Amino acid sequence: MKLPEAYYQSDDVVGLAKDLIGKYLFTRFDGMVTGGYIVETEAYAGVIDKASHAFGGRNTPRTSTMYLNGGVAYVYLCYGIHEMLNIVTSVEGQPHAILIRAINPTLGLDVMQARRNMAVIKPNITMGPGSVAKALGISRKVNAISLKSDILWLEDKGLVISESDIIAAPRVGVDYAGDDALLPYRFYVKGNPYVSKPRKP
Repeated sequence: MKLPEAYYQSDDVVGLAKDLIGKYLFTRFDGMVTGGYIVETEAYAGVIDKASHAFGGRNTPRTSTMYLNGGVAYVYLCYGIHEMLNIVTSVEGQPHAILIRAINPTLGLDVMQARRNMAVIKPNITMGPGSVAKALGISRKVNAISLKSDILWLEDKGLVISESDIIAAPRVGVDYAGDDALLPYRFYVKGNPYVSKPRKP
């Protein structure tokens, strides 16, 4: 069953980023369904978060999607190369978003393999946000699409990941955010091979 729109409208973006661990993410393009369960996320807390695109109330043609009612996709281009999928949360006007950094693929691996142009399937097929989007066929063409659509959606399939296996850590690549770069807003499954940057002991 698809997650209801109300699920995304909590104003606790950090709590939702953690809760999304173990939820399933699916796409359907040209009749081909691909997906898996989420194993790594990052929360971005809107106008007060120096790491967020919407910090300070920044509202541009790119970031305007973040200001929509929670339950839509925010897809943007990073470094002119990688498409990045974010889940918009909270209510209209409060630009919270959660970056999907990694999934454990479970469905349509052959399709993902072709999209990633990989001779054999390796963990990096969906390791890191750019890889997730490419493997699932996600591009800016679906920016602002509802997460209850038949193209892009999330489901709760009852997968339970132990609290002790979910690690909270600082986000990746946001050194520009000063003290906010140290906030434990990244969540990942300990020991999962698809996690992009596991914390080293």
